[in-house]
Amino acid sequence: MAEIKDWAAVVASSLDWQQAHVSFDNALKGLKPAQRGKRAKGFHHSVWQLVEHIRLAQADLLDFCTNPKYEHSLKWPDDYWPTKPAPASARAWTKCLSDYHRDLKTLAGFTVDHADTLTEKIPWGTGQTYLRTVLVAMDHASYHVGQIVAVRRATGAWSGK
Repeated sequence: MAEIKDWAAVVASSLDWQQAHVSFDNALKGLKPAQRGKRAKGFHHSVWQLVEHIRLAQADLLDFCTNPKYEHSLKWPDDYWPTKPAPASARAWTKCLSDYHRDLKTLAGFTVDHADTLTEKIPWGTGQTYLRTVLVAMDHASYHVGQIVAVRRATGAWSGK
C-alpha cells in the first residue's frame, strides 16, 4: 500500500510542479495588473483568459472525479474561456487564483487519498479513469502555463526570473 501512495504522491505533485517548466505561480510572478488583459500580436488570449481557462477546466475535471451527480454542463469552447481579455476587477483576479489553488489542493489530496482506486473507471464517466482525469488536469495546466509565459514574453512582461 505504501508504494501505491508513493506513486500517487508523485502524480499529485505533478499537478503544479516546476521540474521541466515554470510553475503556474511563477508564470504569474511579478505580473502587473495592467498586463493581465494584454493580448500579444498573434496570440488569441491574454494572461487573464489563460488563467481563468485553466481554473475553469480544472474545476470541471475535479467535479468530474468527485461528484457522483456530475453533469457536463459547460459547453465547449464557449463556457471554458472568458470573453473579455481582462478580469472585471482585481477581486475577480484574486478570486480566480484563490479558487484555482483551492481546487488544485483538493485534486492533489484526492489523488493521494484515492491512490488505490486511481486506475479504476469513473462510474459516471464514459470509460475515463480517475488517473487519466488527473493527468489531463496536469497536462492541460502545463500546456497553458507555457502559453502564459509566451504571452508575457511577447508583451514585454516577462523577466525570465
